[in-house]
Amino acid sequence: MGAAVATPWTARARRFEENVATREPAWVKGVLITIALAFFGLFLLLPLMTVFAEAFRKGWQVYFAALVEPDALSAIALTLLVAAIAVPLNLVFGVAAAWAIAKFDFRGKQLLTTLIDLPFSVSPVIAGLMFVLLFGMQGWFGPWLMAHDVKIIFAVPGLVLATIFVTFPFVARELIPLMEAQGREEEEAAIVLGASGWQTFWRVTLPNVKWGLLYGVILCNARAMGEFGAVSVVSGHIRGRTNTLPLQVEILYNEYNFAAAFAVASLLALLALLTLVIKSLVEWRGRQPLNAGEESQGVPA
Repeated sequence: MGAAVATPWTARARRFEENVATREPAWVKGVLITIALAFFGLFLLLPLMTVFAEAFRKGWQVYFAALVEPDALSAIALTLLVAAIAVPLNLVFGVAAAWAIAKFDFRGKQLLTTLIDLPFSVSPVIAGLMFVLLFGMQGWFGPWLMAHDVKIIFAVPGLVLATIFVTFPFVARELIPLMEAQGREEEEAAIVLGASGWQTFWRVTLPNVKWGLLYGVILCNARAMGEFGAVSVVSGHIRGRTNTLPLQVEILYNEYNFAAAFAVASLLALLALLTLVIKSLVEWRGRQPLNAGEESQGVPA
């Protein structure tokens, strides 16, 4: 007789048998789920609901009036501008760094991998101070910048530099493990078949990592728009000129203008929710090829 053909039912039964030995009692699952939901409700859902409740407490008219106020509009525009500059630059760096680390062997590779994580270990406030020491009036390059009428600190370039520093690991960190797991075989095969470096990148490497790349860009953009510490140090808090949305929230709150502060804060909360939705969609879309591969082999997703 021929070998038995695997079917979705037999594969499901085999999975069930393999997992029986690792199953926990029902009460353990219940306790863990209850603890997780309690923490979620207390530390995430409740504060988020409070932001929206306070934002709309005085009605829609007050809410929209706070958002169309000139300083708020300026903060929104500046936040979008900084993100529009920082995210593409981090995209280029992240792809280049991940490709170099995952596909090539060179001296200093481990050092580069370690330095990519530097913004995760350095406080954003310290990052802002570093740029002040470099480009401030009394900084290393301050006199030269003043002599050439170039302004970085307390201006848009300083905001962009600080944002780039705190966000540049996100794209690279998403791509490095993905590229390392995929190996070099497909790229080497493309080169052997006569493809150039750019052709290999656009037709082989990029399609394989596109969902991880998009995921990293989403996280990078969310952090760029919500960054406070580093941006606060280099901005100078000039209303209507160097205040991003997080800084505008701080100023309004310190002025006891709570309705306007929570209205602006709700925009950042909406950004967080939108990021969560897009992130979930990207994760789901990225799993589709894997699920399709499992089903083609008779293993249900």
